[in-house]
Amino acid sequence: MERILGLDVGTKRIGVALSDPLGFSAQPYTTIIRESKKKDMAAIEAILLEYSIKKVVVGMPKNMNGTIGPSGEMAMLVGEKIKNKFKIELIYVDERLSTVSAERTLIEADVRREDRKKMIDKVAASYILQTYLDMK
Repeated sequence: MERILGLDVGTKRIGVALSDPLGFSAQPYTTIIRESKKKDMAAIEAILLEYSIKKVVVGMPKNMNGTIGPSGEMAMLVGEKIKNKFKIELIYVDERLSTVSAERTLIEADVRREDRKKMIDKVAASYILQTYLDMK
C-alpha cells in the first residue's frame, strides 16, 4: 500500500495531508501558500515525488444544497491540473464541513487563534483524507 495525499484547496492556501503507508489514518502535513499556479504545482509535485504518491484526494466544497459553487469549481480546476500533469488517480470527497470540524478540533485542543490560522488548512485536509480512508 502506498501513501495517499489529501488536499484542501483554498484561494490563499492549500492544506496538505498524508495517509500513513497502510492507508488507515490521515495526518496534517503542510500548508502551501498560494503564489502562482506554477509554484503551487511545483510544491505539490515535490510532495508527490518524495512520497511516491499515486492517488490524490481533493476536497470538493459543495453548497449545502449539493450544488457546486465557485470554490468547488476552483478545487476541480486544481484537481484536474494535478491529474493531467502528473498522471495519477484523483478522487473528490465532499468536504462541506471539514474546515468547521478542523476549527472545532483546534479550539478544543486549546490552540491559540493565531496558531489555528496557520494549522487550519492542513487539519481540514486531514479530515478530507480521513473521510476517504474511512469510506474504503
